[in-house]
Amino acid sequence: MGRFRSLAIGGAALLAATTIAACGGAAAGPPVLNFYTPADGAKQYAAAAAACTQQAGGRYSIVQQTLPKSADDQRLQLARRLVAGDTAVDIMGIDVTWTAEFAEAGWLEKFPADQAAKVKDGTLAGPLDTGTYQGELWAAPLNTNTQILWYRKDLSPNPPATWDDMITQAEALAAKGLPAAIEVQGAQYEGITVWFNTLLTSAGGQVVNEKGDVLIDQGDAAVKATTIMQRVATAKGADPSLSVAKENDGRLAMEAGEAAFQLNYPFVYASINTPPPDGGGGGTFIDAQGKPTSQDTGRRVIDEFAWAPYPSVIPGKPATVTIGGLNLGVSSTSLHKDLAFEAVQCLRNRDNQLTNAVDGGVPPTLEELYSDPSFQEKYPAWQAIKQSLDNASVRPKTPAYQSISIVLSDALNPPGDIDPQVTVAGLADQIRKAENSEGLVP
Repeated sequence: MGRFRSLAIGGAALLAATTIAACGGAAAGPPVLNFYTPADGAKQYAAAAAACTQQAGGRYSIVQQTLPKSADDQRLQLARRLVAGDTAVDIMGIDVTWTAEFAEAGWLEKFPADQAAKVKDGTLAGPLDTGTYQGELWAAPLNTNTQILWYRKDLSPNPPATWDDMITQAEALAAKGLPAAIEVQGAQYEGITVWFNTLLTSAGGQVVNEKGDVLIDQGDAAVKATTIMQRVATAKGADPSLSVAKENDGRLAMEAGEAAFQLNYPFVYASINTPPPDGGGGGTFIDAQGKPTSQDTGRRVIDEFAWAPYPSVIPGKPATVTIGGLNLGVSSTSLHKDLAFEAVQCLRNRDNQLTNAVDGGVPPTLEELYSDPSFQEKYPAWQAIKQSLDNASVRPKTPAYQSISIVLSDALNPPGDIDPQVTVAGLADQIRKAENSEGLVP
């Protein structure tokens, strides 16, 4: 939760320090590098650690350690270890939103110039930006993620290029009694912050810069963004549960034949192509008009399932979709920083990123992999994904990001109740307080 939350973490951490620090004792033989990763993708990360251990030729070994499934719990565990000075933390898989906070707190070791140059070589600019703070590289991009438009081509033969166009199409479908919902993340959590930031940056705006200047109320970008959010939530045929909708809810609505459009991550393609119970099995049957039906019509949602670039806010100007992903950082408490930087280069190499993409479902950060046939086969929408990444935006790079995200998600939910002018004015004041560690977050 930004600067002030890290201070609160410290007290609990010191109480646990004797237990945690016991993990950091030196061992005989070659150094062991502990590689902390999220639970999701742990299998692929463990395989990468084994491959890189073999490549090291006995100079060191890498042991993958699994963090909790929740991103908040991952961050909390790492923060506690780092505040306690745990020397057993060497390499960390960190969310793209943590770079500024961890760097400012002194928990990350800055990449030396030679190692930074290796990371930058061939890495997509958007993901690279997520590991950069104050002009320095603090974390190396391992994988990334971005949203594109998924739609029903029977309901929308010409996919919308702008949000205005999409809302117009949706309301026309609703007037005919056809599936018309626009599925997007409207619940009070990080997803609605990402939606807003994408719309804001696509309109030329910014929440806050790296100097801490609050810019959300500069110009009309925030008003444009919040107006779109309010219109999506109140349009005829809108999903009545949009205010509690997360990524999986949108996926399910599309598979159930209830949605015409969906803004979501590439996992939805794998899901609709996966048999139950693990996936949507092609979605429900649809009738000649495109309505969902329980009768076997020989046609399912998957037969009309297609993708296109994320809709623009400004006609003719590509959307700047806010990206996610996982970066690799070297702990400032590690006893083997030089070896850890070397290991990071291996852990994010071409082979390991391809494995993560094909087996783990997370797009790579190395540009060359987007022309790899095995990647393209697994990601038929790769061109739209690549275009989204090429025009990407990142979340505000500030140590106070966690607090700012909470402020945004509270003020923007439910999206149907947004009053653009009033909401933006209130956000500017609350974000200034969060940036300056003043007052309480919602």
